[in-house]
Amino acid sequence: MAAKAKKSYQEDLIASLKNPKEAAAYLSAAIEEGDRKLFLLALRNIAEAQGGISAVAEKARLNRENLYRMLSKRGNPEIKSLLTLLHAMGLELTVKAQKQVYA
Repeated sequence: MAAKAKKSYQEDLIASLKNPKEAAAYLSAAIEEGDRKLFLLALRNIAEAQGGISAVAEKARLNRENLYRMLSKRGNPEIKSLLTLLHAMGLELTVKAQKQVYA
């Protein structure tokens, strides 16, 4: 009896991130963690879901090598590049007030 091949977690994640609402929720969760490396990983995963770094770089009109560097573990993207990237991926950055706990 042949076992049915299972998709890996990464394959399932990338498939789900093709949905813009899922991608936005995923990226928001990464931002809430407050970890730059996690945020950059989330951006890389979303880029992969949208055809890969090369495809996203072309759509964003960003240099592919610079985008790889920007999204690397040691990356430190400038806000202008980040906003351009998010726009190309069909996402936008929003800011909201923190929930306040009243005593």
